[in-house]
Formats: sequence, structure tokens, C-alpha cells
Amino acid sequence: MKRVLTAILTALILWTVMFSPLTAPHLSLWPVMTASAVILTCMATFWGKWYRGVRFRISDIALGIGSACLLWGIFWTGDKLSQLMFSFARPEVNHIYDFKGDIQPWLLSALLLLIIGPAEEIFWRGYIQRKFSKKWGAGIGFVAATAVYSLVHIGSCNFMLVMAAMVAGGFWGLAYRFRPDRLGALIVSHAVWDAAVFVWFPI
Repeated sequence: MKRVLTAILTALILWTVMFSPLTAPHLSLWPVMTASAVILTCMATFWGKWYRGVRFRISDIALGIGSACLLWGIFWTGDKLSQLMFSFARPEVNHIYDFKGDIQPWLLSALLLLIIGPAEEIFWRGYIQRKFSKKWGAGIGFVAATAVYSLVHIGSCNFMLVMAAMVAGGFWGLAYRFRPDRLGALIVSHAVWDAAVFVWFPI
């Protein structure tokens, strides 16, 4: 578990640097996030061998796209409800979208689809949740991985971002808890959802 804890600490530091109000204004987010995604993917690859048994069949791609659409709908609904309940909800969501900056939409789509989205799923489900599940069982592994995935965003000081991570992490984590053999579909789902929610169909 030392390697797992080292990987989680690395993710916490990277995400805090990227999103903290103290450091984020001084960074160019997308190059840093892309580099962070590569680092976490390397950890998952060398320490976790996440790729063993992973397939990208037509059914995996279709399931990934379909689940991404479902999650987008959940977020759209959640956005409307949160605005009714919390006065700070929309401003905090708008702040998340401010992270896009001036990057070209086609380039951001490519980064999210090909590097950042897949990397998060490879790391958090393919490595962290898999290791937790092997040690404590699938149920506790799911809860622990989802909690950690949510908490690494806490340095942003943005309640809506932390909640978004919890909902999305819970969605993919629950799917992985019952079907760890469909990691390929979850990688597609995360990549498509990232591009959809940030670039194609912002909420």
C-alpha cells in the first residue's frame, strides 16, 4: 500500500497546485493538468498494470458514450436543483468554467478525450479503486476510492467542484465496483463526459 499512498499523495499535491486559489492564478492549467495526467498514468501503469484485460470493443465504446450522456443529464439536473438550494452554486460553477481560459476548443477537446479523461479513469478506478478493493473488498474499496477522489479536489475551496467530483467519482466507481471487467467502457465514458461538459455542451 505504500505505492498507493504515494500515488494518492502525488495526486493531492498536483490537484491542489492546479486548483488552489493561491497557486492556480499563476499557472497555465491545461499544460499542468496534461503533465499531471501523464504522471498518474505512468504510476498506474508501472505499479498497477491497469491495462491487463482491458478491452475496447464496440459494446464498450457504446456503453461508454451512453453512460457519459447519462452522467451529463445527471449533472444538468443537479445544476438546476443546486441553484434553487444554494445562492453560491452558479457562481462557483462559473468559476470552474473560468479554468478553460483562452485555449482553443479543438485542442481542449483533444486533451480531454485522449489524455486527461482516460488518465483519471486509469488512475482512480484502474489503479486506486482496484488496489483498495483487493485489500478491503469491493464495497469498501468503492467507498474509499470515491472519498479520496473527492477529497483531492478540496484544495480548490470550491464546494461545487468537490461535489461534482463526488458525484462523478461515485458514478464511475459504482460501475467499476460491479463490473471491473469494463474499465475500457469507463475510460471512454470519462473522456467523452469531460469533453462534453467542458467544451461541447457546457452546463
